[in-house]
Amino acid sequence: MASGSSTTNLPKAHIGNIAIKSKPSSKKTASLWKTLEEWLLDVFALDRRLQSDSHSVMQIGLCDLRLSKDARWPWLILVPRRCDVSEVFELTPLDQVMLTFETDLVAATLKKITGATKINVGALGNIVRQLHVHVIARFEGDANWPGPVWGFGKAEPYEEGKRDEFIEKLREALSS
Repeated sequence: MASGSSTTNLPKAHIGNIAIKSKPSSKKTASLWKTLEEWLLDVFALDRRLQSDSHSVMQIGLCDLRLSKDARWPWLILVPRRCDVSEVFELTPLDQVMLTFETDLVAATLKKITGATKINVGALGNIVRQLHVHVIARFEGDANWPGPVWGFGKAEPYEEGKRDEFIEKLREALSS
């Protein structure tokens, strides 16, 4: 985290799956607490395949929201910023609630801005073990309707301008 950055909008720190519940009161200890909190958040690393197959959209509380590089479907990916978690049940109960809330928020927003016939939500993890949730807008007559998106055809890249326009539209809709 850059010097002078604020941790105000970041999720609470965790040690493994144990949430750190309270902050110390003294200024010196509080300063150490902030350093520990920043360090814990910095330990999170995005899986290299998720990194290479998607574009960053924004941070939403618990999750890193990403856009799949496959333009055939408006396809978003939520990645909880927690280390060494591959299953939803491995999250703390509070993080499970946050993941559900953020998934619902992203799904409703995606449906609203795309006019999709159906929103598919899934967390498979058979290839990429790091916990991540796919939120995909589907349309009658799309590239593989009504079949699944996985393993169908070859990914098509976004045109840079269209990708950036879609990301901005997502950011605006999720920030309002």
